[in-house]
Amino acid sequence: MAASVLRSANGPPRLGLPGLWCRRRPPRGLWARARRLPGLAGSGRSVAAASGSGAAGADRYCVELLRKRDYEGYLCSLLFPAESRSSAFALRAFNVELAQVKDSVSEKTIGLMRMAFWKKTVDDIYCDNPPQQPVALELWKAVKRHNLTKRWLMKIIDEREKNLDDKAYRNIQELENYAENTQSSLLYLTLEILGVKDLHADHAASHIGKAHGIVTCLRATPYHGSRRRVFLPMDICMLHGVSQEDFLRKNQDKNVRDVIYDIASQAHLHLKHARSFHKSVPVKAFPAFLQTVALENYLKRIQQVDFDIFHPSLQQKDTLLPLSLYIQSWRKRY
Repeated sequence: MAASVLRSANGPPRLGLPGLWCRRRPPRGLWARARRLPGLAGSGRSVAAASGSGAAGADRYCVELLRKRDYEGYLCSLLFPAESRSSAFALRAFNVELAQVKDSVSEKTIGLMRMAFWKKTVDDIYCDNPPQQPVALELWKAVKRHNLTKRWLMKIIDEREKNLDDKAYRNIQELENYAENTQSSLLYLTLEILGVKDLHADHAASHIGKAHGIVTCLRATPYHGSRRRVFLPMDICMLHGVSQEDFLRKNQDKNVRDVIYDIASQAHLHLKHARSFHKSVPVKAFPAFLQTVALENYLKRIQQVDFDIFHPSLQQKDTLLPLSLYIQSWRKRY
């Protein structure tokens, strides 16, 4: 395990974001773009209210769904080029619809039915016959506009469907495989939206997707624990003599922190690999990788609390994230 990347004999190295200060002020703010998006004039609008009727309200529905269910993805999408932004919202809204199935159903059978609906929906989209569902309508537009690869959409659905079982990952490789088929597939589609076809960008997307999946698993651990579920890789838990009950009881012993440390180290290693392609990746692809800002920020924060996965500070929203994302976008970095 790449544990050495986070700790050293001279104290923990900084995992933080690039500097927040620039020599000159960026010309336009992130929130200026947000105010111009459809359906955001009234911040109190619910997702249901934003759905409108038919295609007219579909774009607003996707924006509101993302703002409420995937705030980081929402912020990243705001920074996409204007011609790609609505498609980015549609794609991420599609991902949210799938991601929330597992926690919104009481029986696996119902979850399978919803996944079957989305499989048929994708088939219908590629037959130019999308159902009158807001996300489906917007996804259809994105597919038509950017000729998105159907295989990646189906991979996301298939992997989410397999993940309906409440089972912990047997090892870190199984978690990485899940992340590759969901988060990385989402990034491959995002690159297509941006018009990027590049091998180096694909390699970076693969590593960033895996890092995203690992960090998401870590971030969700307190929530899953409250529902008496633990999904952390069993091989790493066994290596440190930690049981699922330790996480359910919010045990803060050193061996529990060591489990989190090893898993976080793997996420950090994937980010490091992704950035090794930085000079070879087309600048046009960088908006797809803005999520690295939030991932890096979480890894920095969890290091600061000595890998206490249940520390209250990790559950707080980062108020500087919009600024950090904007500066990273402006500097053309990921």
